[in-house]
Amino acid sequence: MSDTQARSIGIFLFPGAEELEAVGPWEVLAHWTRNFPGDGWRAYCFSHDGAPVTCAKGLTIQPQRPAAGQPPPDVLLHPGGAGVTALVDDEAHLEWLRRQREAVPLLASVCTGALALAAAGLLRGRPATTHWSSLDLLVKLDPSVEIRPGERIVDDGDLLTSAGGVAGIDMSLHLVARLASPERAREVRRALQYDAEPGG
Repeated sequence: MSDTQARSIGIFLFPGAEELEAVGPWEVLAHWTRNFPGDGWRAYCFSHDGAPVTCAKGLTIQPQRPAAGQPPPDVLLHPGGAGVTALVDDEAHLEWLRRQREAVPLLASVCTGALALAAAGLLRGRPATTHWSSLDLLVKLDPSVEIRPGERIVDDGDLLTSAGGVAGIDMSLHLVARLASPERAREVRRALQYDAEPGG
């Protein structure tokens, strides 16, 4: 299946994004889409302007494309990280998120990426989670959010949120199971030798 026919998953990159929260999902989703092209999906990373992005711990990543001039993805994944603090006060970014919500069938966040979604009003009245240390801030940004503090992944149909860091890998495997099949998710998990509960 060609890239033009495949459905797409876009991972949004921004200055101060937490590396694990972008690269962890990328590893899962890129492994899946590249090794099983017949499933009809492709994954890519993008930023607002397409320029290299320096993440929270100093790793610089070159996005594969800019947001501008591109069709919206079928799934948009928004990581968290120290840079989210600026994004929740950036009206241009919040308005961009609102426009994406109108066009993107499935919106997902990792860790404090949920704070940006809340600031944009996209979690209003919805169940959601984030890193345990940011649950109070999530409620402050939008008191209508139904907090699920004990859950690593909250799947509310067209909206997925996950708890901190490594939970983004769990959420990405959950996405594979949803978009392809549980068996495919097991294949990807086995290939990456990922065990969310070592020794369990």
